[in-house]
Amino acid sequence: MEILPTRVLTADVSAHLTGKEVRNEDRSYGSYRIGQLAVKSLLEKHAPKDIIAVVRDAEKAAGLLKRGVVVRAADYGDPGALKTALAGVDGLLLICGSEVGQRFAQHKNVIDAARATGVQRVVYTSAPRATTTALVIAPEHKATEEYLAQSGIKYTIVRNNWYTENYLQQVESARKTGVLVAAAGAGRVASASRSDYAEGAVAALAGHGHEGKIYEFGGDYAWNYDELAKAIGDIIGKPVAYQSVDAPTLIGILKGAGLDEGTAGFVAVLDQNIAAGLLSEVTGHLSSLIGRPTIPLKKGLTRQFGLC
Repeated sequence: MEILPTRVLTADVSAHLTGKEVRNEDRSYGSYRIGQLAVKSLLEKHAPKDIIAVVRDAEKAAGLLKRGVVVRAADYGDPGALKTALAGVDGLLLICGSEVGQRFAQHKNVIDAARATGVQRVVYTSAPRATTTALVIAPEHKATEEYLAQSGIKYTIVRNNWYTENYLQQVESARKTGVLVAAAGAGRVASASRSDYAEGAVAALAGHGHEGKIYEFGGDYAWNYDELAKAIGDIIGKPVAYQSVDAPTLIGILKGAGLDEGTAGFVAVLDQNIAAGLLSEVTGHLSSLIGRPTIPLKKGLTRQFGLC
């Protein structure tokens, strides 16, 4: 087996190919995180002994240890541990953190450690059109991309659109209310499943010819909220209506449901970004790189409930 120069670093699970490594990070939605899925993708093509998983809590990686994967402990906030974890790594998959406001500092720690330890290439998971968009989450991604570009390390950028799994909470809410409430207007979202993005990131990391490339990853179809409501209704077995509201109304609803002012405002701005079309672009980059269509909206939601 050819051992490719790769390594994945993640807050929960990351991996490294021996003599070269792989690492990735995702701290967000649900149990099947990008980091875990990237390691799973690597295991499909590489022997477990050739993969090193980097985790925040080694006890949570017992399953990987049983499979023969090497486990190392490190966190994006610990520069010393990152340098130890990245020793001997040739290629790094840097999957963005989820702690808004701390992401750039964390990413900078990883990039600095990569440079100090001689990592040859970094694949970074960014946000759609990060350097030019008005998307509220983009500034930290823009800063990371710019810092990586001037680091002297060869790099590839994969800019991930929305995760389909982001809408699992709306499924549960609609199950109780029969309504999908949002301030997204007629905006469309080209979402894909975490497994799609993980597979695409690993393809960019372990494949050839991706140096210096920027890919706009997303689903093969951009759906609107009426279509989301229909998909949710099909899953829960009863009609769901999309109720379009303005941002102040949404903030009031979210605060009434227990969210603080800042979080409610952030969600409302994201919806306004969607209404403005900032997540609607369909490029085909992701499906082209993974060699198959991306997982459709309804299927992506349904599999999370074990229904398909």
